[in-house]
Amino acid sequence: DVQLQASGGGLVEAGGSMTLSCIVPGLALDDYAIGWFRQTPGKAREGVSFISSSEGRTWYRDSVKDRFTISSDNAKNTAYLQMNSLKPEDTAVYYCAATKSQDSAARRFRSQYAYWGQGTQVTVSS
Repeated sequence: DVQLQASGGGLVEAGGSMTLSCIVPGLALDDYAIGWFRQTPGKAREGVSFISSSEGRTWYRDSVKDRFTISSDNAKNTAYLQMNSLKPEDTAVYYCAATKSQDSAARRFRSQYAYWGQGTQVTVSS
């Protein structure tokens, strides 16, 4: 079974930066899009960003545009989420996931993703 490995979370002050990493063992990033999701208690898991390196395509939810940057290093089988200008409302558990879905518009939804990591907590203090 494929288990992605998310890391890099922690505590940061508002306005600070943090980079999350997602190691994707056993999957070729040329064949899979990688998504980042986040979830807070009592709320649904929401899509934050995804990247398809084979298509050269990325997507960001509106609330993180111009602050977050997704990237991938296919040689290292690793995806990254660089988060700048962090806000308290970015506080959540962040998950990475992999999908072979060819529907770009659907990749923002968790149902499209077959493989998930364990999540990493990001806490932004005000």
